[in-house]
Amino acid sequence: MTTDIDVVVCEVGPRDGLQMLSQFFPTEEKLAWIRAEASAGVREIEVTSFVPPKLVPQFVDAAEVVRGALAIDGLIVIGLVPNLKGAERGVELGVHKLNFVMSVSRTHNLKNVRREREDSIEDFRRIAEMLRTLPAERRPRLIGGLSSALGCSYEGSVPVDDVRRYASALAEAGADELLVADTVGYADPLLVRTAFKAVMAEVGSLPVGAHFHDTRGLGLANVAAALECGVRRFDASLAGLGGCQFAPGATGNIVMDDLCFLLDSMGLRTGVDIDRLLAVREILARNLPQIPLYGALARAGLPRNYLPAAERVQRTAAP
Repeated sequence: MTTDIDVVVCEVGPRDGLQMLSQFFPTEEKLAWIRAEASAGVREIEVTSFVPPKLVPQFVDAAEVVRGALAIDGLIVIGLVPNLKGAERGVELGVHKLNFVMSVSRTHNLKNVRREREDSIEDFRRIAEMLRTLPAERRPRLIGGLSSALGCSYEGSVPVDDVRRYASALAEAGADELLVADTVGYADPLLVRTAFKAVMAEVGSLPVGAHFHDTRGLGLANVAAALECGVRRFDASLAGLGGCQFAPGATGNIVMDDLCFLLDSMGLRTGVDIDRLLAVREILARNLPQIPLYGALARAGLPRNYLPAAERVQRTAAP
């Protein structure tokens, strides 16, 4: 965490938001989106997924997108990886972080990455061992991502003890940070507090981030609950793009613009210029005219005479 921000927000739209679309989002427009959000102050962006193009054609341009994103000064470039092969590709392209995904729900893991959870842990361990052989300047940080950690559209509730156990396994295997995800939007604030307290007690000082979906309208409430537990990194998607192919009817990720406004209104600095962030939505609107774009702030605008958190912090600190 840098001294000028209190909470890191990570844009996952170019990956999570686009992965289910049947239409191809043009490569240069993806990069325009990434550049514009970085310019607005978003410091981490998950730009693609290293999966076979025959499975997800949207990411056939992964190499070009990564190269373009890496040219953006100060941006931390993240790629999602389901296995060792994907991690090797991410290393080859030079991403700053690899987000390895496994599901706490056994059924979801079998459907999403086609293997048992213990096999995912072993693959994660192999990735961590591979990364340790690299020179420090070429070694990306490794995120242990726990999908379907707070509920599963196949199994229903997921035991908190399973979340804690697999978080511990990823930490022991070599994770640099963890990401606990409510992939299908089952979570509520009580469950969030219970699960995140359990995970954070288990892994000690290892950073733990959160990834929420707004399927049942509790996304931002869950953010507030996670903040109470000490979480200071959140995924979100501009205009709420995204969803899960294993949760029919589920809406997408929490809205990045609304998340930044929530944090800012709480006096927590994200480093994001909200007006400039809202303007980035035009790139999505012109490329996805048939796709709903969500966001309360985009509809209503900032309150009259609204002061950003950074200005309020400065005024409070002034003698």
